[in-house]
Amino acid sequence: MPSRKLPNLPTQQSADPLLDWSTVAVSELRQRLLIWYAQQGRELPWRNSRDPYAIWISEIMLQQTQVKTVIPYYQRWLAMFPTVADLAAASQEQVLKQWEGLGYYARARNLHRAAQQVVHDHGGQFPSTLAGAIALPGIGRTTAGGILSAAFNQPVPILDGNVKRVLARLVALERSPSRALSQLWQWSETLLDQESPRNFNQALMDLGATVCTPKQPACDRCPWIVHCRAYARAMQHELPHSDQRPPLPHKQIGVAVIWNEQRQILIDRRRQEGLLGGLWEFPGGKLEPGETVEQCIRREIQEELGIDVEVGDRLITVNHAYSHFRVTLNVHHCRHLTGEPQPLECDEVRWVTVDDLAQYPFPKANIHIIDALKQAQRRA
Repeated sequence: MPSRKLPNLPTQQSADPLLDWSTVAVSELRQRLLIWYAQQGRELPWRNSRDPYAIWISEIMLQQTQVKTVIPYYQRWLAMFPTVADLAAASQEQVLKQWEGLGYYARARNLHRAAQQVVHDHGGQFPSTLAGAIALPGIGRTTAGGILSAAFNQPVPILDGNVKRVLARLVALERSPSRALSQLWQWSETLLDQESPRNFNQALMDLGATVCTPKQPACDRCPWIVHCRAYARAMQHELPHSDQRPPLPHKQIGVAVIWNEQRQILIDRRRQEGLLGGLWEFPGGKLEPGETVEQCIRREIQEELGIDVEVGDRLITVNHAYSHFRVTLNVHHCRHLTGEPQPLECDEVRWVTVDDLAQYPFPKANIHIIDALKQAQRRA
């Protein structure tokens, strides 16, 4: 392997010989990791493919989601949308329904938009350049690196959460990774094996996912143990440093299951922008200070839909955590009194039966409401 300059790497200290980032040491790190990967790498369905589309789907699904959760979604997705053209031709509602329960729904909306761009602007072929990949909705530098290295064996670095943790421990990073991104990117690029970038990037992610884990890292199984500064200093359980996070806000929400005389329920589709854009939900909103749940529901339904309802018995209380806040959904049966429902603060409203609800994509928290309705219907 040709010698090359290694820029801005940790400097050698006589008290810590593990800081040798010479070309020879980097070559040894690569070799050790690739040997380990050949023996211990995970068998994952997308690793059997060189199809950029299939790999792209896996990379998006794996953002902030565990592998064991992703696998069944990935398999169902490819069964429903086997090609990028199939995805591009689907409706947004079909796409969101396939994504239902996986969370972070902007990923699905961006996938859909990006598929349409690939079909219309790239002849159905995923871009094979970093600039072309990053130009697609929902694809950043790490996702692009994962796709290009796995699909095309291109030497493009990655820096997902697993890689950040591995590198932070390897060099005993004294700051949180979020405050050292440029250095971490540089180290990831320097370590990347130019001859086997596909296997190297997959190995680096596997190392973080299975050995160099957030808690209780299995250092005795790590191929990089002799080079790891955190292990040498017995700091592997303390690193990486994390940023201080404020407590998650907790919102109390009043939710209405509104019935009409035909025993239908009113649902609305959220506007495209925002956390759960494009999904259907049971209408409602946040409790104001000093407001009861019943008062909140009556007010929100009038403001959002322009109708009057009678608030009845509680159906269910649902607690759910998002990445930046928590919610408690206080769900009540309601009876439609007067007014024609209007989409004043949403994209669309529909009257549906309990059995119809399965056809629509709902946020995960709303699935508990649907289950409660089905149970009540079976008891009736």
